[in-house]
Amino acid sequence: MIQYTVDVEGMACSMCEAHVNDAVRKAFSVKKVTSSHSKGQTQILSEKELDEEALRQAISATGYRVLAIRSQPYEKKGLFSFGK
Repeated sequence: MIQYTVDVEGMACSMCEAHVNDAVRKAFSVKKVTSSHSKGQTQILSEKELDEEALRQAISATGYRVLAIRSQPYEKKGLFSFGK
């Protein structure tokens, strides 16, 4: 599983977050996508690598500006993972 953090400029409300989330879901088959206008970020969980240029274009097409895209391996943090 891969976690993407996308810095998005221009989101001002929960409707903006929904527009970005919908754009990502339409462009890619992802496990989870959440956006925060207060943080200016979108978090994406995907089982496979995403084309970062296509991701940038999908979000930009909604009228928002992608500032940066970061990816890292994702491990679910469960109740008993603190000792690992």
